[in-house]
Amino acid sequence: MNFWEYLGNRRQQLLADALQHASAVLQCMVVATAVGVLIGVLTYRSAWAGNLATTVTSTILTVPSLAMIGLLIPVVGLGVAPTVTALTLYGLLPIVRNAIVGLRGVDPTLVDAAKGIGMSRLHRLVRIELPLAWPPILTGVRVSTQMLMGIAAIAAYASGPGLGNEIFRGIASLGSKNALNQVLAGTLGIVVLALLFDAVYVLIGRLTIPRGIRV
Repeated sequence: MNFWEYLGNRRQQLLADALQHASAVLQCMVVATAVGVLIGVLTYRSAWAGNLATTVTSTILTVPSLAMIGLLIPVVGLGVAPTVTALTLYGLLPIVRNAIVGLRGVDPTLVDAAKGIGMSRLHRLVRIELPLAWPPILTGVRVSTQMLMGIAAIAAYASGPGLGNEIFRGIASLGSKNALNQVLAGTLGIVVLALLFDAVYVLIGRLTIPRGIRV
């Protein structure tokens, strides 16, 4: 059968895999964003702490995804756990780096002015620094999401959820009549999801970033 016939016959399974893939990436991005921004907040005031945070998260990203999942399997088992752990770790670098850059880029005079009117350090962080650092942080989240969309496909190696299962089934059955259709369906599904997520982030940016800051 041709590719379009294959999509029609496998529509329900492909949709289920796509939803699982999107859900895994979304949940991991929520965790990675929370952890990454927290690390940025804790380290941006110190040059050595910020460099250490960036170096550690960079080192994590150099570990091949297949090796990372393979190392996690003996620790957390098969299925969702190694997928979530690996994706969360891989998503940290762009968020941590952009959070540090964004927070350090806030105009010191604005912070001093807020301090002068009696705002506490926590209030300055929440009401002044984080809102002004949000554009680069959101950019880091977008970059992380695009990376994790592709990396999540490797989760099928550990019986994880998502469109990677379609790709791995196709690779395992190379030479069969539907092998190419399976790989192509899984790959195109991931590309479509990545584009949809990026469009959502663009919308979030338009809704949460004031026009003056965007310009």
